[in-house]
Amino acid sequence: MPVSYLRSLTCAAALLLTTGPMAVADGLAGAYLAGRAATYDSDFAASAKYYTRALVRDPQNVTLMENLVYAQLALGNVKSALPVAQRMWEAGVRSQVANIVMAGNLALEEDYAGLLARDAQQFEISPLVDGLLDAWAYMGNGAVSDALTQFDAVAGQDGLRFFALYHKALALASVGDYEGAEELLAANEGQLGRSSRRAAIARVQILSQLGRNEQALEVLVDSFGAGFDPALTDLADRLATGETLAFSIAPTPRDGMAEVFFSLGQALSGEAASDYVLMYARMAATLSPAHVDAILLSAGLLDQMGRYELSIATYKKVPRDHSDFHAAELGRAEALRRSANPQAAQEVLEQLVRDFPQHIAVHIDLGDLMRQQEDYAGAVAAYNRALDLSEEDAPNRWFLLYARGICHERLQEWDAAEADFRAALEIDPDQPQVLNYLGYSLVERQEKLDEALAMIERAVAARPDSGYIVDSLGWVLYRLGDYAAAVGHMERAVELMPVDPVVNDHLGDVYWAVGRKLEAEFQWKRALSFVDPEDTNAEADPERIRRKLEVGLDVVLAEEGAAPLQVANDDS
Repeated sequence: MPVSYLRSLTCAAALLLTTGPMAVADGLAGAYLAGRAATYDSDFAASAKYYTRALVRDPQNVTLMENLVYAQLALGNVKSALPVAQRMWEAGVRSQVANIVMAGNLALEEDYAGLLARDAQQFEISPLVDGLLDAWAYMGNGAVSDALTQFDAVAGQDGLRFFALYHKALALASVGDYEGAEELLAANEGQLGRSSRRAAIARVQILSQLGRNEQALEVLVDSFGAGFDPALTDLADRLATGETLAFSIAPTPRDGMAEVFFSLGQALSGEAASDYVLMYARMAATLSPAHVDAILLSAGLLDQMGRYELSIATYKKVPRDHSDFHAAELGRAEALRRSANPQAAQEVLEQLVRDFPQHIAVHIDLGDLMRQQEDYAGAVAAYNRALDLSEEDAPNRWFLLYARGICHERLQEWDAAEADFRAALEIDPDQPQVLNYLGYSLVERQEKLDEALAMIERAVAARPDSGYIVDSLGWVLYRLGDYAAAVGHMERAVELMPVDPVVNDHLGDVYWAVGRKLEAEFQWKRALSFVDPEDTNAEADPERIRRKLEVGLDVVLAEEGAAPLQVANDDS
């Protein structure tokens, strides 16, 4: 993996020792530090610019070279990364990121002899990647027997069997041995053929090539259930009409090598750091520009890293006529939303609704976005459509009812809201989010108080470390007048959410109610310090908190026409 950012804390001192004060004065340290800051922010374009400047002044600095190669690869600019990676190879530097670029470039140029000739120790990426690249390189050289032997050798290593057999099946299919490929994918009740989405699709395509469309359709349904997305629906429709599907997962050795990088990236996604996984996703997409799954993985990782512009641009690489275009647009809408451009995100989703009116995920995402933007009526309409499309036993149906219930509640349509919350609990009786929301709402409405308290206690039992649910229990006890019992729960909620203004405000009110007025004022001041002045929709009301600090909670409640507190002895 790229180790530059792991060594960066000591690099500044090393630069001073190796380059001297004149180089520092000329800007080497400044360029390096700017590049390092950009790396921490995942601003790869700025990283590449600053590390290039620093490398001009210190062309032999390995850390600068490695950082620059990584930044270019993260941008998807393999050709720009290549000269520096080549220099590192020629200097005998061991660097995983440089090795990925060099091996990837050999694959890109279909220089299979060069791949097989590389020094396995000097230019190691990982046992899995190197072993599978060698196998595909044998395929590229036409040495199929050697390739199959190499796949089997990789399969014999601990933990690598599934990867190796999957790629062996793809290799067999790439040369027309569909029977051999199906035998591998169908073994152990089709376990390998269900190991990933792409493995399942590969098996479906292979069965279709064998003229077994009916079985292919059965495999498709068995692998993905009834909830097909547009891409899977397209496959099913084509199979049903008798069309023979082309084998497109890895039809060439270069595509097979792209699949090697993607396979590892997909396996590491969610387990390793996003910037590390991005290396593999970018190389896969470089080797196979039509590898839409690699494009989607790259874009999703960039979104996670907060590089929204790069993420949006990457999602836009998926062609409009591709069966996974909807997935790219859903991802682009999410990146737009996260980049504080909800209007553009809504436009993308509304177009998707027109293009894919039967795709439930589009309606759900549109409803979620509208709910977040407080367009509750629009959100209800979107959730209505999603519920119409969902199966009665769909696992996420409870959430749709819950989300729609929130919107009804915000629209002051309580009967409809309560009906949705209770319908959600019929599906998942112990769902803590629903129990908490419904219980809290009932207390606020002074209805069914015993049931409401029991609901929130069940929610806390299910999620004892959820600050907002623990806060609900403390606040409900406060609203019910059991101030002493409320204190412990509110203190626990503040421990769990120490900088939340609402929770700190609530603890202040509870302290005041039990007579701990100095502590109450301290909590109100803390709450004020955590209120975002830019958030005009914040739940915590800073003016009300200031008023409590001026005149006390009793006066504020009297001004609001609320019932007075039964306050304990004043300790102030």
